[in-house]
Amino acid sequence: MELLRSNLSRVRIPEPTNRIYKHECCVSFETPRSEGGLFVDMTTFLAFGKDYVDWNYEKTGNPVYLHIKQTRKVVPEDRPSKKPTLLAIGVEGGFDNNEPQYEETHNIVILPDYVTFPFPSVELPEKVRLAVDAIIMAEGAERKEQLAAWTADKKQVSAYAMNLPQIDNGVIVPPSGWKCVKCDKKENLWLNLTDGMILCGRKNFDGTGGNNHAIEHYKETSYPLAVKLGTITADLEAADVFSYPEDDSVVDPLLAQHLAFFGIDFSALQKTEMTTAERELDQNTNFDWNRIQESGQDSELIHGPGYTGLANLGNSCYMAATMQVVFSTRSFNSRYYTNQSLKMAFEMAPADPTVDLNMQLTKLAHGMLSGKYSVPAPEKDDEENAAISTTNKQEGIPPRMFKAVIAASHPEFSSMRQQDALEFFLHFLDQVERVNGGSSALDPSRSFKFGIEERILCPSGKVGFNKRLDYILSLNIPLHEATNKEELEAFHKLKAEKISEGKDVSHDEIVRPRVPLAACLANYSAPEEIQDYYSTALKAKTTALKTAGLTSFPDYLVLHMRKFVLEEGWVPKKLDVYIDVPDIIDISYMRSKGLQPGEELLPDGVPEAEVESNNPVANEDIVAQLVSMGFNHLHCQKAAINTSNTGVEEAMNWLLAHMDDPDIDVPVSQGAHGNEVDQSKVDTLLSFGFQEEIARKALKASGGDIEKATDWIFNNPDASVSSDMDTSTSSSKPTPDDTELPDGRGRYRLFGIVSHMGTSTHCGHYVAHVLKDGRWVIFNDNKVAASINPPKDMGYLYFFERLDS
Repeated sequence: MELLRSNLSRVRIPEPTNRIYKHECCVSFETPRSEGGLFVDMTTFLAFGKDYVDWNYEKTGNPVYLHIKQTRKVVPEDRPSKKPTLLAIGVEGGFDNNEPQYEETHNIVILPDYVTFPFPSVELPEKVRLAVDAIIMAEGAERKEQLAAWTADKKQVSAYAMNLPQIDNGVIVPPSGWKCVKCDKKENLWLNLTDGMILCGRKNFDGTGGNNHAIEHYKETSYPLAVKLGTITADLEAADVFSYPEDDSVVDPLLAQHLAFFGIDFSALQKTEMTTAERELDQNTNFDWNRIQESGQDSELIHGPGYTGLANLGNSCYMAATMQVVFSTRSFNSRYYTNQSLKMAFEMAPADPTVDLNMQLTKLAHGMLSGKYSVPAPEKDDEENAAISTTNKQEGIPPRMFKAVIAASHPEFSSMRQQDALEFFLHFLDQVERVNGGSSALDPSRSFKFGIEERILCPSGKVGFNKRLDYILSLNIPLHEATNKEELEAFHKLKAEKISEGKDVSHDEIVRPRVPLAACLANYSAPEEIQDYYSTALKAKTTALKTAGLTSFPDYLVLHMRKFVLEEGWVPKKLDVYIDVPDIIDISYMRSKGLQPGEELLPDGVPEAEVESNNPVANEDIVAQLVSMGFNHLHCQKAAINTSNTGVEEAMNWLLAHMDDPDIDVPVSQGAHGNEVDQSKVDTLLSFGFQEEIARKALKASGGDIEKATDWIFNNPDASVSSDMDTSTSSSKPTPDDTELPDGRGRYRLFGIVSHMGTSTHCGHYVAHVLKDGRWVIFNDNKVAASINPPKDMGYLYFFERLDS
């Protein structure tokens, strides 16, 4: 006991603000249930597994630890506790994790000789008792982060609900027999809660759904809320209410009142339609899910080094699928596993290794690649009530600390919401590049990096070049290049016949376009006309010809298939298409050639028209209508600009509210709002895949109009230039960064596929298939198995390895 008393100065009583780790080792995936339990440093409150606690003692000199060990309880039928928890079925925001019960024991351990004192004990010093009680009672930092992120998207109360205008036009909605007032649609009908109009919903990319009459009505009237008929029942919370200006499903607290206005008794209605969320889920549980996950196939489960699954933390499959492919590359394998031990990473880490990306990447790599955790999971033996047997299924490792670190600078990845695997991949590589300080010797992200050169041919015969660096090659899918056009034509004919007969097309009858990957690559390289291109040689706008090529061929080439396209109203839709992808591709023809003999560069110069376009532009139709009402022309311009040209009514409301502004008579070019950009509109363009700098530039050039800004980006070749490589018309020589990139021949072999199931990148599920040891393996969160039929034609991201032999 004297030994413990002599070390009391190294014992801290945790305060409410302290982060206490007690569920997982900060350098490994050991837990209190592991054979050696966990040791919590009573100075820093960091947890370490039995094999790693000595490292912490050597580094910090902290000798006093709380040892936590959990052993499985033997109870009748080994039933989980019935006590409700935050993550239980029926409790808002969670699910029942159905875990067995564990008994927890505690001891005080003093290193380096592992002198042990049992806890609880009245003989222990009061400070130690208080500290241990506080640690045991505290919510662990790991659990706190998990619960804080557990914000499964709840519908928000609409900003338009409380003051929703309703027009008394005599409309009484019958309890059944509904039909769109503008067409013959009898399904997917929406009741506008302002004027009682019943209209059909959006048309899907495959021709199903409605005819867009509901959203067209909103554009004409600006009446904001509609409820889906067929989803209204006595349980009003389950009704599907959509807000057009908020572009989301919402909660209408006054829905009963709003329905009663049109004579609807919601208590008597029965549900006849699926909600938007239910329909989305129904669409997801179809052929795509089954095939991509290889459901129903007797797959051989695999264990061992390199075959460790990642436990799903709640919609974290986008991260799991991406990391399985990334750590199958030599560059990441060697950087964080072969050439860096856990101890080396821990010694280099700051005082808190849980916030160090290098440490957590090394921890993740060793967890995934060592095989230590790729073992069959224990399960209860039904015959021997208390006995434990094993199953071939593995538990997988939970990458909580890695997720917390990689998401620290990105609020969306910190949440439990589903994310875009492509966006995560790019964010991940950017963070890896930052933490490695741009050192080509250490930075494994450079194995994915390559240069792109865009060549602009002006009618004058002179050429210009735009250069940038990138990690992915994003490819459009030219549906007109489908190789099964006859089958598609026959299918569309059959579909039309069945629809006219009121019948559905079965999954077995569906025919999807099949587009060769070669056609997508050729489409990327094909010459493209650039309208309204400002030529510094002609000093005027003209039509130029743009072609793109690669200045280098990376070690690993990632192809992104643009399956998500924007339809009318900027609604993203997923193309239902197959991509025929061969195992070996040769893109040597895509190498850029630079300035050729006899070619002359376009002269330097800033396009005057572009300089002018950076000023906000008012919609002249809106201005003219306001002027006709007697308003000042300049004031009308400012009103249109400050309302982003959304309409006459919005502009007039702004004008009436700002007539007395001190700067109302200041010319537009000098106005205070000239350089302001609405961040929400920037975020919208970012969600389309554009860079933030380009998004801001485009919005400034288009007066804040998103549609015009998008057109501006596509119509201005300079808009796609990245900041980390020169844009130049005066030189086609590679930049120093360009020359340091990996390069080789243009032949590649497919080794990884990340597939997506669902109607949006922000919902559904991601699965990885990786070519390992000569066979394809499926990584579906914690499931790791031999792939019987890898879905090579259904990928969202394709990973290729360069072949130099």
